[in-house]
Amino acid sequence: MIDLIVFRVDTNRYAIKIENIQRIIQAESLTNIPSSNKFIDGMMSHENKVIKVLSFRKLIGMNSYDEELKVLFAKFKVAHGAWVESLKVAINTGSEFTKTTNPHMCELGKWIDAFNSYDDSMSIIFRELVEYHKQLHHRGGDAIEMYRHNKVEAKRILDVDINNIYGHTMGALDTFVNQLDTVANSLQKLIIYENAGKVFAIKVDIIEDIAHAQESSIMHSNEEDEFTESLELDGVLDLNGVLINVIKTVRIPS
Repeated sequence: MIDLIVFRVDTNRYAIKIENIQRIIQAESLTNIPSSNKFIDGMMSHENKVIKVLSFRKLIGMNSYDEELKVLFAKFKVAHGAWVESLKVAINTGSEFTKTTNPHMCELGKWIDAFNSYDDSMSIIFRELVEYHKQLHHRGGDAIEMYRHNKVEAKRILDVDINNIYGHTMGALDTFVNQLDTVANSLQKLIIYENAGKVFAIKVDIIEDIAHAQESSIMHSNEEDEFTESLELDGVLDLNGVLINVIKTVRIPS
């Protein structure tokens, strides 16, 4: 029987043996290492030692978390711009408004509900975004309801209140974009890992579970299971119907 930590990077799941793991901690701001290997995000202090931080995303050829967040926030802004335009059409023409007025049901709302931050300054910005986003959807609902009784007031809500709240909501999103490093650190985890006497950190998206499996249940491939010289896979594990890539070893590049 082997014990594994299961983690996720984007939609991909991986498992790594617990015996090589010292700790799992929250990601933090790193010190840049000039001319370092492309897989290294930087270095940090851990238990009175300076250790390197290996980006698992870079190791498997994916964009950094910062870049993905930048694309995601851009989509949120476009979607809410379209939301406001649809509301304007509904109020000005009396047509049906088909988008949601529930702040928890849009894609930004779902992301907000799943977000946790351990950074105090980021928590303040986040609370501001949550409040403005909630007001935007609720006030949109008010405008739709008011249109049935008072079209003039409904248009005032649209032209004054909605435009004002929308501006604040987009401003809060822009603040997030300007601090993507802090946002990414609020979401990612560091696995403190030891291999051949070397201690380093592996940055991953989400720690999902602790799994227990028989070594014999790992399905080995006849193909080469080495992504790079720094990552070697052992095979694939079917865990309750979910296929997980089992890591044999991770090495810190020079």
